[in-house]
Parts: sequence; C-alpha cells; structure tokens
Amino acid sequence: MAANAGMFYPADPKALSQMIDTYLENVRDAGVSGEVIGLICPHAGYEYSGQIAANAYKQVAGKDYRTVVVIAPSHTEYFPEISIYDGHAFETPLGPVYVDKDLARQLVVQHKAVVFSARGHWIAGSMRQEHSLEIQLPFLQKVLKNFKIVPIVMGDQEYSSSQILGETLAAVLPDKKALIVASSDLSHFHPYDQAVKLDKTVISHIERFDLTGLSEDIERGTCEACGGAPMVAAMIAAEMLGADRAKVLLYANSGDVTGDRSSVVGYMAAMLYQEAAEKRQEQAGIRLGLSEGDKQQLLTLARTTIECELRGEEPPELTSESQVLNQERGAFVTLTKWGTLRGCIGYVEAHKPLCQTIEEAAISAALHDPRFPPVSREELKEIKVEISVLTPPRKVEEIEEIKLGRDGIIIKKGYNQGLLLPQVATECDWDLSTFLEHTCHKAGLPEDAWQDKETEIWIFSAEIFGEE
Repeated sequence: MAANAGMFYPADPKALSQMIDTYLENVRDAGVSGEVIGLICPHAGYEYSGQIAANAYKQVAGKDYRTVVVIAPSHTEYFPEISIYDGHAFETPLGPVYVDKDLARQLVVQHKAVVFSARGHWIAGSMRQEHSLEIQLPFLQKVLKNFKIVPIVMGDQEYSSSQILGETLAAVLPDKKALIVASSDLSHFHPYDQAVKLDKTVISHIERFDLTGLSEDIERGTCEACGGAPMVAAMIAAEMLGADRAKVLLYANSGDVTGDRSSVVGYMAAMLYQEAAEKRQEQAGIRLGLSEGDKQQLLTLARTTIECELRGEEPPELTSESQVLNQERGAFVTLTKWGTLRGCIGYVEAHKPLCQTIEEAAISAALHDPRFPPVSREELKEIKVEISVLTPPRKVEEIEEIKLGRDGIIIKKGYNQGLLLPQVATECDWDLSTFLEHTCHKAGLPEDAWQDKETEIWIFSAEIFGEE
C-alpha cells in the first residue's frame, strides 16, 4: 500500500502525475555528458522538495535501467542490519513497483549484514511508516519504463555499514543496467543562514566526490544529512562501478519555499556519473574515497618507513583520525627508479589497518623483493613511491566480467598463484588475453592456463596514487 500518499505526495493519480510532470518541465539541462550511475534525491513532501528531486530524475528520463537500487535511511527505528524489503512490490497511486527478487537475493548472499527484512520498511499497526524510500517511487515511475527495484533501508549511519553495502552493490551490479538512488535530506531545523553553511559542507564533499570527508564531517557534526549513510554507500558503489564525477544539480531549503527562515530543512539533488569517453582521460583503478590528505599521508609514511629502516631507526608512530587509514585493507607499494620497476610487494587480503599494511609493504618492496637487490640509502632519493589500495578480490566465472584498467587479476591453479595490478595492463597497453597470459606467466604457469577449467580467476580493483 502507499502508506504516505496523501501526506507527502498526492493520493490522486492524476494530480500526482501532473505535479511530477510540472516539476520535470521546469528542469534545465545539467550541461554534462556521460553515463549516470547514481542519483542523490531529497525525501520531503513534494511541495517542499519535489522540484529539487526532479532535477535529478530528469537526468535519467527515458533511459534503459532494468533495476533501480533505492537506498534510504530509517526514521522510524534503529537496527544494525541493511534491510532489503522481503515483499514483492510497493504500491503507489501510479501503480505497483515490483521488487527485483533475483538481484536482491544476490546481494543478500554476499554479506551477512545484508538481509531480507521488513525492518525499516513497515511497522505493523503504526500510524507512522517510513517515507524516505517510498517517496522516490512515483518519480521513478514517471521517468523510467519496465524497471524493478531493490528497496534498501539502512538502520544506522555507520561508515562500516556504508562500506559493506557499497562494496556489495559493486560486486553484484556490473552489467545489470542498474541505477542507484540515495535518499537524503540535509540539515534539519536550523535558522536559514546556519543551515546554508552546514549544507555547503555536504555540497562541497559531493562535488569533490569526497565520500570519506563527508562521512567524517557528518560524524563530527560539521554537517548534517539524515541519509548520510545511504549517500556514502551510493558513492562507494558508484565509484567502483566507474563513476568519476559528481555534480550537485540544485540546492534549496524549506525557507526558500515557504519564506519562513527561522527553522529550515535542506534539500539537494546530485548525480554520480562516468564522464563521456571523449572527455575522459583513462586512468587505471577506481576511487575508494581516500582524500588528498589521506593519500599524501600514506605516501609520506611509505617513504619515511623505508628511510628509517635503512638508518636502523624506528619509524615515527602514525596517528590519524581518518576512518580510511584505520580500515583493514589490502595494499601494494610499488617502487620505480627512472621509470623502471625497482620493487613491488603487498598484501591482497586485509589483515591489518591500512597504515600498518603500507609500512610493512614499503619495507618489503624496498628490501625483500627477490627480483631486485635491496634499495640503498644513496639511491632512495631517485626512487618514486606508488601505492595501490585494494578492494577485496572476487572470483569470476567468465572473463567478460574483467574490465581492463579497472581490474587487476589473480590466477590460481594448485599451489601456483600470480597477481598483476590494474595499472599494469594500462601501462603496457595490453588487451585482455595478453593480460591473462602475463598473469599466468607470473604464476609460473603456461600462458594459456587461464583457459583450463581447474584454473581460478579472481579480480580486484584499487585506488592508485603516487609521488609526482
């Protein structure tokens, strides 16, 4: 049933349809080109935020998305799990919207925190039902045809939940013709000027695709967003699926609508997209939300750790409040001298906080790569440091799942295993078969071993950055 029809939006189908049409007609061209992977939309009553939301939904009107993953926050109850609605459809005045049960099941089996549940979706006997997901559906019904949804409600605002959901979506959605919609309003019930200041912080993070900074500032109270966790999850997934740009399309608050500026709520529409190929410079890997400060801190840590090890000194202790640097992540440190490889060691699996992984990998790359003699103190100044922060590897059944430039490859057969990072194929300008052959060679296997049924092929991606 349409639990919020007649409250947040019209219950009459004709009135609702006309209202959305009017909002969409008032949208100006966003002036960008590329593939839209995600949207961020507000969820207040349509008279307050409908025009803002229309600026996002107009960007996908008429496009061929088979499934829309809608990620919304819970306003009605707290729960730790990530809840996918366990029913078959949502009803709005414009008709039913069916759940993509097959895709939902694929998400649920990926991680124990993602579950089928009515929590956050429906509370039996309650006068108040969650609106943040439902309110997105009529817009989707107006701009898309023949689509299903995966309706997700997040019960907490923890970064760890956003990371789980973002990475789970990225593992399942490739080649699914899917759109991700994050539902969120911004600051709540502040005077107009204070609200604008808070909301500008969110807008700045979105425009810079700084999902880590956004999460940290929400946690610190520097800004507000009731759907902060859904936004961060959508950004993580979108980046891993190829989005390299974000654009805030329109911002306003309730004071702009009513004229009452004493206590307002902020609304924003944004899109996450992959820039058109003719405008995009190809770069290996993906973005995982490391800020420029995080990257510089890790590069400095790697170099300082090597310097201290060569002098026989203990490296300085790294203290960081960054959630990213304290996550458990696999990572590689690559050293080059005059553009030639001088050492590369790392860890695929995540066993320690990222900063500790970088320290250990840096020492190993400099002193213990069996292909090279140890780096000397004298030559260190001629060496450049590059870091690859990895996503968890996943097994693939078809090589068509591998995307050159985005994915690194792990080949496993028996006791043999070989790995090549995503940037290797890009730097060497290899096609897919060549990339697979060289990974087999790295594993000590025949070049065509990737075609053997007993050979396992795993892929991963990475955020890659280095010293200038």
